[in-house]
Amino acid sequence: MPPHPLLRPLSFHAILHCRSAGPFTSFRCFPPSAFFSSSSRFSSSHSNARNRTLFQNTGALDGYKILDLTRVLAGPFCTQILADYGADVIKVEQPGKGDETRYWRIHGESEKWKEEGISCYFACVNRNKRAITLDLKSEKGREILLDLVKKVDVIVDNFVPGKMDQLGIGYDTLSKVNPSIIHASISGYGAGGPYSKRAGYDIIAAAEGGLLHVTGEAQGPPTKPGVGLTDLCTGLFMHGAIVSALHARNRTGKGQKVDGSLFETQLALMVNIASVWLNMGREAKRWGTAHPSIVPYEAFPTKDSYLVMGATNNRQFAILAERLGQPDLARDERFRTNDARIENRVELNKILHELFQTRTTDEWLTVFENSGMPYGPINSIEKAFSHAQAQARDMVHTLQMDSAADGEFKVTGFPVKFSESKPSVRINPPLLGQHTEEVLAELGITGKKVDELRRQGVV
Repeated sequence: MPPHPLLRPLSFHAILHCRSAGPFTSFRCFPPSAFFSSSSRFSSSHSNARNRTLFQNTGALDGYKILDLTRVLAGPFCTQILADYGADVIKVEQPGKGDETRYWRIHGESEKWKEEGISCYFACVNRNKRAITLDLKSEKGREILLDLVKKVDVIVDNFVPGKMDQLGIGYDTLSKVNPSIIHASISGYGAGGPYSKRAGYDIIAAAEGGLLHVTGEAQGPPTKPGVGLTDLCTGLFMHGAIVSALHARNRTGKGQKVDGSLFETQLALMVNIASVWLNMGREAKRWGTAHPSIVPYEAFPTKDSYLVMGATNNRQFAILAERLGQPDLARDERFRTNDARIENRVELNKILHELFQTRTTDEWLTVFENSGMPYGPINSIEKAFSHAQAQARDMVHTLQMDSAADGEFKVTGFPVKFSESKPSVRINPPLLGQHTEEVLAELGITGKKVDELRRQGVV
C-alpha cells in the first residue's frame, strides 16, 4: 500500500455536512477557515469553499494520487471513477483553454452558470478532482509535471501515441523519475499498428469496431447510441486496468505502462456477436430492439407507447402466454421452444404485436406485476431519474455549488455500493485552474514564484 495515506491532502480537508432534500441526497460544505488556521487555507483567485471539499474520504483508494492529463470523455470518466473511490486526482489542463468540454453547452445552458469554462458535460465526469493549469509545451511546465510525477502513483493521458515522448515526458522518462509509476494511456487505436497515430473519437471507433453495423432498425440506417458508449466503456476497462496495475505493484514494487484504446474496447464489447463471427463466420445484422438468439425479446408497441418484454427461456414464455390470455401459444409446436420461436419469429411477433396493442403500457405493467418476467417501460430521462428505485438507491446527489446560477448542481450517484469503503463526492467539478496554487504549494512553489509562472504562461 502507498505510504502514509493520512498525510495526503484530501484526507485533511474532508469535511461533511449532509441534509435531506426530498428524493435526492444534498451536500453542503463549510469554509476551510472554520476548521483550519489561516496559514493552512487554500488561496486563489478561483478559491471557492463551496466548490471544494464536501465529504470525508472513506474510499478504497484513499491515499493514492493520480495525475489526470485526459480530456473529453473516456479518460475523465476513468479518472472520476478512481476519484469517487477515494483517489486524489489532479486534473492537468492547458492554461487559458482547458478541457474543451468545459465549453460544450447545450442551447440555453448558459443560464445555468455564473462562471465561464464549465458545463453540464464537463461537470458530469470531473467531480472529485483538483484542477491545475500547466503548459506542457514549456520546459518549466514539464519540469513541474515531473516533480508531481515523483509524488503520485498513476498518470493517465489520452494523447495520440508518441506525443508524450515528443514532449519529453514519455514512459521512459516518467519511470526514471518514479520507477513505481503506473502510466495509463488511452488512445483511438492503441500504441502499435498501422492506425496508431490516428486520433480517436467515440463514433469512429463505434463505426470501425462494428457497433454501428448492428445498431438500428433491421431495414434502416446505422444508428448511433444516445451516449458515448465506446468512450465510457474504454474508461471502465482502463479504471479496472489501473487498479490491477496498482495491485501488481503492491506485490512486485514495479510500475508499468498500461495501453488501452477505443477501437480495441469496441471489438471486445461485441461479445456474442464477435463469437458467432469468429467461430461460425456468420455476419451480424441490425435487429432494432430485438435479439438475434432469443424470441421474444424486444420493444412492443402498446396502445399508447412501448413495453420492452422478454422471455429468455421456455418457462418464461409459458408465463407470458398465460398473462396475455393465450396459454395455447406455449403449447403451439411453432413456439414451444426457443429454437422453434427463432425459426418462426415473424409469425410469433405478428401475434404478439397485435396483443400488446390492445392495452396501454401501464395496463400491461399491472398485468405482468409479480410474474417474474423481464419487462419494463421505455422511460424518458425525467422518469428514469424519478424512478422509485433510483431514489431508493441514492442515484442523484445535489451539490451546493457557487458556480451554478441557482447554487446547486445535481450529479448521478454511485452505481456500485460498498458496505465499508464507501465512495463519496468530496470536491465539486472544478473551475479551470481552481487548485493550481494549492498543488504548487505542495511542491514548495508559492508567492512570487507562482506569480512569475503565471506571467510566463506556464500555469
